[in-house]
Amino acid sequence: MSTNPFTRTPSQEEREAATKVTDSCAFKAGFSGIAGYGIGLVFGLVLSGIEFSSPVDTTASTKDQIKTVFKDMGNKSLSSAKNFAIMAAIYSGSECMIESYRAKNDIYNSVGAGCITGGTLAIKTGPRGMAAGCAGFAAFSAAIDWYMHKDD
Repeated sequence: MSTNPFTRTPSQEEREAATKVTDSCAFKAGFSGIAGYGIGLVFGLVLSGIEFSSPVDTTASTKDQIKTVFKDMGNKSLSSAKNFAIMAAIYSGSECMIESYRAKNDIYNSVGAGCITGGTLAIKTGPRGMAAGCAGFAAFSAAIDWYMHKDD
């Protein structure tokens, strides 16, 4: 008698193994990166549809103009998706590591993760830019975390 793997109840060892994998910081960072990519793709598509940064050649045929606009929208969507994926993976991974180290779940984890993320994303701007990125992202993270948990 064969059992259907989709309808059987998993064993306790299988549940523990799945929990161990999904609770790891690497899994959380990777999953957040994938989710961030998807959100960034949609966000970039919506914003590129309302942005007119590159003028369309009015002497070209309608078909060529449409191709140009769609190509531009695709490029902006992919760029936004990449940026969101990187940001989500860095933030989620650093928050998980901070929370694991501190063994607490509070607003300071979000502030620390925000600082790490903001500083890392601004690494090409030098120390002053990294400090501003750290402060800005930490403040934003604190505000979001406070709002999400204000009723607790």
